[in-house]
Amino acid sequence: MLKGRSLIEPADFSLEETDGLFALAEKIESDEQYLRESCRGKLLATLFFEPSTRTRLSFEAAMLRLGGSCLGFADPGSSSAVKGESLADTVRMAASYADAIVMRNPKEGAALLASNYSAVPVINAGDGGHHHPTQTLTDLLTIRRLRGDIKNITVGFCGDLKFGRTVHSLAKALARYEKITIIFISPEELIIPEYITRHLQKHNIEFTETRSLEEAIPQLDVLYMTRVQKERFFNEEDYIRLKDTYVLNKEKMALSKNDLIILHPLPRVNEIAVEVDGDPRAAYFKQAKYGMYVRMALLASILGVL
Repeated sequence: MLKGRSLIEPADFSLEETDGLFALAEKIESDEQYLRESCRGKLLATLFFEPSTRTRLSFEAAMLRLGGSCLGFADPGSSSAVKGESLADTVRMAASYADAIVMRNPKEGAALLASNYSAVPVINAGDGGHHHPTQTLTDLLTIRRLRGDIKNITVGFCGDLKFGRTVHSLAKALARYEKITIIFISPEELIIPEYITRHLQKHNIEFTETRSLEEAIPQLDVLYMTRVQKERFFNEEDYIRLKDTYVLNKEKMALSKNDLIILHPLPRVNEIAVEVDGDPRAAYFKQAKYGMYVRMALLASILGVL
C-alpha cells in the first residue's frame, strides 16, 4: 500500500495506513527475525545536512537489520553542497544510486522540494522547524505500546514549542485521534506557532497554554519534554536566558500521575534531570528503540518487500 510513496509530513499517510505501520513494527519487535533479510540488495541514501544521532543511526540500523545497505553523508561539509551544488542536483544524483532517500535539512520545505526531483521515495528526517514525521511515528507508537491505544489522553508539550519540529508534527498528528486534550507549556518567547493552533481548532481539539509546568503536570497522561534549541537562536543571550526555564526533576515528578509517560525526542541538555531516568515513567530511551522498529516497518513498506 505504501510502496514507492514519499513521507514528507505525518498526514501523507492515512490513519489506517499509519495503524498498519504500527502493527508491522510491533510484529518486528516481537520477532526480530521477521523481515530480517527482506531488503537484501536495496540501498538507502542518508543525506544529513544537519547533525543527527538517533534519527540517522536508527535509519541505518533499520536498513541493516532488514538486510539492506546504506550510503550517504552525516556532514554536509563532506558533500558537494559546499561547492554550491543545488539540493535538486544532490537529490537527483542520490536517486540514481539508491532505492530510497532519507534527508534532514535545516530549511523548511526542503524535503518536499527534494521529493519533486527524486525518482525514488524521499523520507523527511526533519526540515528546519517544520516537520519530523518519523519521529512522530516513533512518538505515537510509544504511546500506543505503553498505553494500549492513542485516545482519551491529555498530552503536555513543554519547552521550545516555537522551533520544535517534533512538537509541531506530533501535535498535528494527534488531531486525528479521539478525545485528545493538549496543554502547551512554554515561555512567552517560545509559544506554539499559530498555524498549529489553527489546525487544532479546525479539528476541534481542546488545548490550553500555560507558563507553569507545576500547574500542568498533575493533569497529564503524557509529558513531551523538549530542549531549547541553541541552533535556532540568532541571539545567544536569549538562548542562555531561556535554556533552563523548565527542568523536570523528582520534585515535579511527585506532582504527576502514577502512570504518566515521559517522552523526549532527544538529545536532552538540562531539561530532564538524570535522577528522573530511573523512574519507571521515564520512557524516552524506550522511545528511541521503538523508533528503530517503526523505521524498519516504514522502509519495508515503501520499498515493497512485504
